[in-house]
Amino acid sequence: MPKGFEAERAFIESLSTLPSSETEAPLRKALTHKNNFIVSKAAKLTVEHDHRTLILELVEAFHHFLKDGSKVDPQCWAKNALVKALNHFEYQEPDLFLAGLKTIQLEATWGGQTDTAGTLRGQSAFGLVQCRSLSNLTVLTHLTQLLADKELPVRVNAARAIEQVGTDASILLLRLRAELASDAPELLGACYSGVLHLEGPGAISWVARFLHPFAPDDASAEAAFAIADTRTEAAFTQLHVTWKQARDPDFRGTLLTAIALTRQDAAYDFLLEQITEGSLAAREALQNSAPPPEILARLKIIS
Repeated sequence: MPKGFEAERAFIESLSTLPSSETEAPLRKALTHKNNFIVSKAAKLTVEHDHRTLILELVEAFHHFLKDGSKVDPQCWAKNALVKALNHFEYQEPDLFLAGLKTIQLEATWGGQTDTAGTLRGQSAFGLVQCRSLSNLTVLTHLTQLLADKELPVRVNAARAIEQVGTDASILLLRLRAELASDAPELLGACYSGVLHLEGPGAISWVARFLHPFAPDDASAEAAFAIADTRTEAAFTQLHVTWKQARDPDFRGTLLTAIALTRQDAAYDFLLEQITEGSLAAREALQNSAPPPEILARLKIIS
């Protein structure tokens, strides 16, 4: 590699344009660099060029940057990229991911300290799910602890990782966390979506309990979009019923958007009917949902 940070950075970035056969050796060397930015770039390129042969170097680099935390890896740039690369290659040694899962890296910020290892903990959660040597119970035990993490993105990723485990116990954990509520809508939405992905449309009636048509909140919107994502007739039916019950104009608009996203024929018919009656919210919802050409043609006739 050339000498000097700017020259080294330019050299690493230039590797993205080369054939993979020419990048293995320079990336192997780059992964031993002491600069966390250079190593983060090298880790990403290792994935882009699919150099599975560099797994050992990725692991060694991770352990190097795990030591002394913010001194050698401010903002966790290197560790984040290294764990993402190891996830891509389905690395199977759980101790590395468990170390990432437990990492808290406090760095000085204006007025105090900030934990910069949230992304690392979340990515380590996904890596742990892939480790075939661990039982589902062991994985879920570790992930359950992350549901109480101080950082919201970590809690959301924990819910998504629990969904990836894909067992009956995963469903129960996600249902329980949603029932407890008292958390950010993003986390609750991940729980609603996880249950629907694992159980299927049969869980729509359960998620519908969180729609709260008479006193909607942000979690109600998350529930609506989770239901819409099933893209089923049952989803349209439930959202339509809720729309008729709701009185808050903003929430009714959210429900129209969710109805459009179900992409059901009955949903399109309903929205076009509302547009005919002069509903600008229905028009916006339909147009923003990227409807098929035949629906756009019907909309044009109405216009």
